[in-house]
Amino acid sequence: MLDRFTRIGLIAVVALLAVLIAEPYLTRLFFSETQQRTVTPRGDLAPGEKSVIELFEKVSPSVVHVVVQAAGANMMRSEEEGGNASGTGFIWDGAGHVVTNYHVVQSNGQMVIRLANGDIIPASIVGAAPSYDLAVLRLDRVRDLPPPIAIGSSADLKVGQAVFAIGNPFGLDQTLTTGVVSALKRRLPTSGGREIADVIQTDAAINPGNSGGPLLDSAGRLIGVNTAIYSPSGTSAGIGFAIPVDVVNRVVPQLIRDGRVPNPGIGIVAAQEAAAARLGIEGVVIVRVVPGSPAERAGLRGVDPRSGQIGDVIVGIDQRPIQRLSDLTTELERVGVGKTAQVQLQRAGRQTTVPVEVIDIGQPRH
Repeated sequence: MLDRFTRIGLIAVVALLAVLIAEPYLTRLFFSETQQRTVTPRGDLAPGEKSVIELFEKVSPSVVHVVVQAAGANMMRSEEEGGNASGTGFIWDGAGHVVTNYHVVQSNGQMVIRLANGDIIPASIVGAAPSYDLAVLRLDRVRDLPPPIAIGSSADLKVGQAVFAIGNPFGLDQTLTTGVVSALKRRLPTSGGREIADVIQTDAAINPGNSGGPLLDSAGRLIGVNTAIYSPSGTSAGIGFAIPVDVVNRVVPQLIRDGRVPNPGIGIVAAQEAAAARLGIEGVVIVRVVPGSPAERAGLRGVDPRSGQIGDVIVGIDQRPIQRLSDLTTELERVGVGKTAQVQLQRAGRQTTVPVEVIDIGQPRH
């Protein structure tokens, strides 16, 4: 009797092993899909997805690829192979003006614009504002251009609201990234030796090649021009910066009209902010005044070169407080070239007010 049960058990074990060994082959035999599978309907897209798709389809045709040929480079080669600079821009008006970053086109080489539909159009610089990292190009052909991007405002932006960036990161055309406004009122140094105030910080991915592209709100309006990233590796680390559209909307028409923007100043050389902070000084420390400048004529005093004693510290313009150089440049822009600013000074422990003319320090003096 035991032998019979043993035989049955052995047979069962062998059968089980056979099934286990044959299982992959049986699975492939009976369950392999040798024909195209039936598509499962997904249903409607979510409202949020639809709105982003509509935004991209509406705005992306107006976003262009800017390529600048370096000296001796071949325009037909890639940026890496040929030494060409690459960035992004966008259609500003029906006359064929394109806005981008100054640092994208500062080499002043041969420029071409590639539209979203693939058309390649030569372009030239109309005007540049290094102090704002902005430049305006003009297309050689304006027929059948996409419409200009709608203009928004940066004055009422809120931290946390959704933003969208369209550009050409690493030369990859028509790339959309999304994020939020991470912070407001940042300050950004430029190659012009000044600082842009009220810069927008965003976590929307901005990489090399995105420079000069539009930052949009959820209505598809321009709220900033993407200009820089903060990243030790050179790629997006979730901290990008955009020039606020209120600055862009003021500077670009001047570039189109005059080719440049005034650089308001009073003729001083200011101390670095770090040095003033180490001394516990709030305001702009005057290191020296420029000979023949309004500051010299108004009697402003710099640091005594012999004793090193601090002279005047600018603490206000027209009763508006000045804590750093960007505050001063902002207020001088508000006053305007040719007008007089009431400059509040901290001098020898006392506060005094001195009227000083605001001039265009970028204009040659005769």
